[in-house]
Amino acid sequence: MRITKYGHACVRLEKGSRALVIDPGVMTPEPEALEGAEAVLITHEHFDHFAPERLRERPDLPVYTCPGVARHLTELGDRVRVVKDGDVLDVAGFRVAVLGEKHHVSHPDVPPVDNVGFLVDGEVFHPGDALTVVEVPTLLVPGQAPWMTVPDLIRYLRAVKPRRAYAIHDGLLNEWGLKVLDGVLAGEGERAAAEFRRLPVGGSAEI
Repeated sequence: MRITKYGHACVRLEKGSRALVIDPGVMTPEPEALEGAEAVLITHEHFDHFAPERLRERPDLPVYTCPGVARHLTELGDRVRVVKDGDVLDVAGFRVAVLGEKHHVSHPDVPPVDNVGFLVDGEVFHPGDALTVVEVPTLLVPGQAPWMTVPDLIRYLRAVKPRRAYAIHDGLLNEWGLKVLDGVLAGEGERAAAEFRRLPVGGSAEI
């Protein structure tokens, strides 16, 4: 499987000639992220993960997502498949397990929105904006967010104990912030004797 990271929290997963895309939001401007993809998975409704107009422009693409996102896409009819924690689906040649229900707490006065994570082929887990602990070889770990700190990042890596972790959710960081993130990942990777790093936009990893 090839993992390619695009803007912010978007990844494209490819196996042979088939591909699916997770979270091509407003902060994912690259048109190639969706080229040739057979399906889109959306973890939750926040703009950095979800750009409804892009989905409306692609009538060929089925969308798998949580109820919170689906309510914004009613005009797409049965193109939108609502999924929930515990579901297991066959999507574009991949086996996708759905894990989690809610976004991480981001404001004391605002209830968390729906958020589902996607475990693909038992190999790669995209948690969306949650720190759902699951035993998995490859974790797409949020690198920075208004709702998390560096200690949160470290605790999450240590709880999951993946063999590989590739940072996503880094679109709000400037050059200095990316250097800090790279340093944290390198330190934790060395501690765990594992591959922890950040993929640049357009960068890929083969697993």
